[in-house]
Amino acid sequence: MARLDQLRPGDRSILESISGPPALMQRLYEIGMLEGEVVDVLGVAPLGDPIEIQIGQTRLSLRRQEAAAIAVRILD
Repeated sequence: MARLDQLRPGDRSILESISGPPALMQRLYEIGMLEGEVVDVLGVAPLGDPIEIQIGQTRLSLRRQEAAAIAVRILD
């Protein structure tokens, strides 16, 4: 299973699980990051942090450390 921080722009995946501090998990759930959702990686900043993703119609940027707490299954 891959982590979201390992993906490159253009990669598409399905969110499998979120781990980490309860406050982070709660915030991610509130913005729609639920298991089974399709996640598209739109871009990565030049120094690798933050990572821009899209879930449904929502676009957001995550710190690399936050993205490392999200397990995904890569789609072909």
